Amino acid sequence: MLIQPHGGQLVNRFVSVDQAKALVAKAASLPRVTLSAKQACDLEMIAIGAFSPLTGFVGQADFQSICKTMHLASGLVWPIPITLSVNDEVKASLKAGSDAAIYHADGTLLAVIHVTEIYPHDKKLEIPNVFRTEDPAHPGVKGVLDEGDWCVAGPIDVITVTPAKQPGEQFTEYRLPPAQTRAEFAKRNWNTVSAFQTRNPIHRAHEYLTKCALEMTDGLLIHPLVGETKPGDIPADVRMDCYKVLIEGYYNKARTLLTVMPAAMRYAGPREAVQHALTRQNYGVSHFIVGRDHAGVGSYYGTYDAQKIFDEFKPGEIAIEILRFENTFFCKKTGGMASDKTTNSKPEDRIFLAGTKVRDLLKAGQRPPAEFSRPEVADILIKWAQNAG
Repeated sequence: MLIQPHGGQLVNRFVSVDQAKALVAKAASLPRVTLSAKQACDLEMIAIGAFSPLTGFVGQADFQSICKTMHLASGLVWPIPITLSVNDEVKASLKAGSDAAIYHADGTLLAVIHVTEIYPHDKKLEIPNVFRTEDPAHPGVKGVLDEGDWCVAGPIDVITVTPAKQPGEQFTEYRLPPAQTRAEFAKRNWNTVSAFQTRNPIHRAHEYLTKCALEMTDGLLIHPLVGETKPGDIPADVRMDCYKVLIEGYYNKARTLLTVMPAAMRYAGPREAVQHALTRQNYGVSHFIVGRDHAGVGSYYGTYDAQKIFDEFKPGEIAIEILRFENTFFCKKTGGMASDKTTNSKPEDRIFLAGTKVRDLLKAGQRPPAEFSRPEVADILIKWAQNAG
């Protein structure tokens, strides 16, 4: 039997066809809230149940409790506040106890929110607690600083999460919500599933981690994040090509499933690792890989801070099992992938490549060493790097 969703029940905030028609008619007379890219991702994650038990954007009591304790006001673990922030002008058009229409930036009506509360967006509380820094150069910090100074709370009734003018690839074939992902696991007779979160192509070290995890479970979910990321990250469509060619050539396809998660990256390091774990539990995953500097950026977090944070919770508070992996590399002495746990080789026997070095090789049309990247993946990235300039 698959693991239970976080909080015990999988949320679904989509309305029926008849309800959607009524909401569309009603929305014409409602005040309007237009979502940012991050907020549009959050709305989809709430709607499909990936953010269960949330049924909408959080209120002030939950916001404060999350920031201070990594728990909802109810006591359930939740590390990052999912907020609908607005500016003064939008706030003036809203009223607690009333409804508002939620639109995508391209003008598509997405949902109606039943406003329960409007409260000040306490960025001085959120930023240092969630991101462990107040540096505006941090992309997550900058994102919050740029948001509105008011938060609108309340449950949402969702008409659609697909904008009329789809920006880029939606990966429809791979965009399985939690309920459908769970059904696919059941169809494959997988009771235990390990998942790998990624926003980058999978190199040899990642491949090693995922295969170690697969040895422990019935199946492996490669679950890339395809929502909003920071400028400079490799585009999702390029990454998807890398994942597909890698699975085709180097994984047991009967034991491996590739689907996408439409979440936005916050680059919150340790707290985001917890968020990613709880989200994967909602998808039906029993084991979650947390490696070096999970969800980190720059040098804001310690190498294994994203693993250590799980020690701050009481036994049983987080049901999904965390698989903690050390930094891995190709070891010339042993002739295979290894870590400090498995080899006593010297530094000169270990193949590490800095990101800058890899990008320079790709732009020059050169494959990184085969011990670092599979050649098929390298060729896709070379084409992208050279076209990207």
